[in-house]
Amino acid sequence: MPPLARALRRPRLLALSAAVAASTAVAIAGAGASVALAGGAPASAAARPYATTAPPPIRHVFVVNLENKGYDQTFGPDSPAPYLSKTLTAQGQLLTEYYGTAHNSLGNYIAQVSGQGPNPQTQGDCQIYSDFVQAGTVAPDQAVGQGCVYPSSVQTVADQLEAKGLTWKAYMEDMGTSCRHPEPNTQDDTQQAEVGDQYAARHNPFVYFRSLLASGSCERNDVDLGRLPADLADSATTANLTYITPNLCNDGHDSPCVDGRPGGLVSADEWLRTWVPRILAAPAFKEDGLLVVTFDEADSNSPDGADACCGEGPGPNSPLPGIYGMGGGRTGAVLVSPFIASGTWNDTAYNHYSLLRSIEDFFGLAPLGYASEARGFGYDVFGAA
Repeated sequence: MPPLARALRRPRLLALSAAVAASTAVAIAGAGASVALAGGAPASAAARPYATTAPPPIRHVFVVNLENKGYDQTFGPDSPAPYLSKTLTAQGQLLTEYYGTAHNSLGNYIAQVSGQGPNPQTQGDCQIYSDFVQAGTVAPDQAVGQGCVYPSSVQTVADQLEAKGLTWKAYMEDMGTSCRHPEPNTQDDTQQAEVGDQYAARHNPFVYFRSLLASGSCERNDVDLGRLPADLADSATTANLTYITPNLCNDGHDSPCVDGRPGGLVSADEWLRTWVPRILAAPAFKEDGLLVVTFDEADSNSPDGADACCGEGPGPNSPLPGIYGMGGGRTGAVLVSPFIASGTWNDTAYNHYSLLRSIEDFFGLAPLGYASEARGFGYDVFGAA
């Protein structure tokens, strides 16, 4: 392992402001936490003070998922994504030990919104859009069975938000028609990109839950990315949870892309450079927002691409969630918020179940599935503010 990679894995939270470091060290000492800090260049933006063990008053969460890249490829010294690896990390916090939970793609998206572990069909990206046939339930609220479209008894964070009078919206690039998915029991024709249509249903978890399909919630809230700018213009039209998936070129999945662009991290970085400033400029983000940019999984061709964290183990439907290991590999994630100190990094281990748990903690929702066993973003993330 190169020296830089070894350094990035050391257990510490590096703050780029000596003043922030000093004040935080006092607060952490009082709370009994163990976090090492070091001074450096001034942070690029001041975070709001929030020194408490409870989650900060975040009311708008923005999640952006990219595809299939391991941590070293994205955040290493030779990263082809300078906006993500340098510019954006300087505006927030880099989680150096963030992990996917499965291979292939779909199992990770399902985990993020429902806490359900993978099964062979979701591990195979549901080539056939079939119903999940449930044989039972085991702790923690895991539906036992096989298939793709979960029955209405399996809830999502979207169901939870609506039940509490809160809002969610998903923005899918190139989807066109709202809540677009294959016909039942037919081949998924979005598995391969086409010129002018690089939407992938397997990167849109909300179309795999009967609770959202039957209620019409998916049709109302799962929309094309083109709707996002207008919705960001006012806090009243910005959902509490905004979930964004670029198309197969712009999320880094394809390389090269069907339209001739390079794809991979190069195209993903260009997309982020266009869209992330719009999110950060939105009134809702400025008031009480959190942006999370992460990857569904690491490259499955790498030896450590199925590594796991956070106690993830065999599930009731798959003994190896990562097909050749226990997880989806180490990807890293970047968090930006008015409640997070700029230019910090954090090696606490988190995964997609942790992300779901964090969202549920922010909005006072009961944790779903494996999120009930996960640790949400805590003082280590927000304490340096």
